[in-house]
Amino acid sequence: MSEQTLRKELEAEIAKCMKCGNCQAVCPIYKEDMAEWSVARGKIKLARDLLTGKLEYTDRMEAIFSLCLTCQACAENCPCGVRPDKIILATRAIMVAKKGLPAIKKAAFNFLEHPGSFRWGMRMGSKLQGFGLRKVNDSGLVKPRFPIGLDMRRVVRPLAAKSLLSQVPEVTTVDKPRGRVVFFTGCMLNYIYTDAGQAVIDVLVANNIEVVTPKAQHCCGIPVIMNGDMETARKIARYNIDVLSGYECDAVITHCGTGIDAWVHHYPELLAEDAAYAEQARVLSAKAYDLSQYLVDVAGFRPPQKAVDTTVTYHDPCHMVRGVGVSAQPREIIRSIPGVVFQEMKKPDRCCGSAGSFSLTHYNLSSKIRDRKIKDILSVSPDMVLTSCGACRMQIEEGLYQAGCNAPVQHVAELLAGAYAKEKTLSGEEASRLEDMPEMAAG
Repeated sequence: MSEQTLRKELEAEIAKCMKCGNCQAVCPIYKEDMAEWSVARGKIKLARDLLTGKLEYTDRMEAIFSLCLTCQACAENCPCGVRPDKIILATRAIMVAKKGLPAIKKAAFNFLEHPGSFRWGMRMGSKLQGFGLRKVNDSGLVKPRFPIGLDMRRVVRPLAAKSLLSQVPEVTTVDKPRGRVVFFTGCMLNYIYTDAGQAVIDVLVANNIEVVTPKAQHCCGIPVIMNGDMETARKIARYNIDVLSGYECDAVITHCGTGIDAWVHHYPELLAEDAAYAEQARVLSAKAYDLSQYLVDVAGFRPPQKAVDTTVTYHDPCHMVRGVGVSAQPREIIRSIPGVVFQEMKKPDRCCGSAGSFSLTHYNLSSKIRDRKIKDILSVSPDMVLTSCGACRMQIEEGLYQAGCNAPVQHVAELLAGAYAKEKTLSGEEASRLEDMPEMAAG
């Protein structure tokens, strides 16, 4: 949308705020620093003053508006229906339009704008990362050898040796398919958690769904959107729409809150005034589902027949639970697996503090928020932590490592795929009984 449209929508959203302060009760950042400008009410006041010219778009304002996780907890808790996340993102976008991007962000987003260059860079990063990173445990987690843009205390999962897209076929066929979907991998599953990406495909195939995994797909663009570079975000949205529009499919399947939020909300909003892309964005938005949402609400899925003896808990990614309302579906999948004991933590939907690049640029604050989540996780003593977001997964993995806990963190798809894989060891009698089960009805 144009800056003029953005300003009008921003003014309308700001006008809803009655300054009650309910946002203070749920803001993860406010709970750590107790500063009024950290909470939604304070930022809304600043946004109004910026719009009316009472304040200037300074570096100080940029720093203040960077202090938001866009977790949407404030919006969920607002009695007036204000969307502070929209106000903050719009203010960031106007600020970038007026001031431009910092040099390092401009360079990074220019690189991200070109899919071929980005893929080449990620391949080189995978090959050369050993020079800057060292392993910290047998699970493969690594930390910096010297300052390379990461806090020296930071522990991360390294880039995979090969991307998911280079390992899987573009079309994974099944006999008598009940549906055909396009799998949008995003960056985390494509370049880091490739086993989780393969698990998504395996789960769909186990439910007789044909899977198309386009080789040309690119980053969802959320990091660019969150930093206010709307022009680059539009280019990325158009590129991904061009790629996915080339395939006939019943649904677009994502694996994380970030990806589903991009397709459902951001792409249609970004391209609402683009005559060539607005309708395509709306069509694909209506077809976009998180994996668990698709399996539970649309296609139906087959509960596994073999037990997986483990105790798990589940972390709700912010953009999944509040962004698109997906929370019950992953739990239904988890509870369908025989042998799994599900232990709900006290606040499963509390933000883990990752928010993508936020954990890089505000490591100390992000870690404090993360540690509250880890304390909640440890209170239920799980054998395994499950989630539906790669960025949340990496944040929780680091938190558990820092807390001295070895419990693995996995995507829900990995647990379900593992349960299906165990069925391959069924005895002849058990396998015959499984084959005789009635087929699922497509939703």
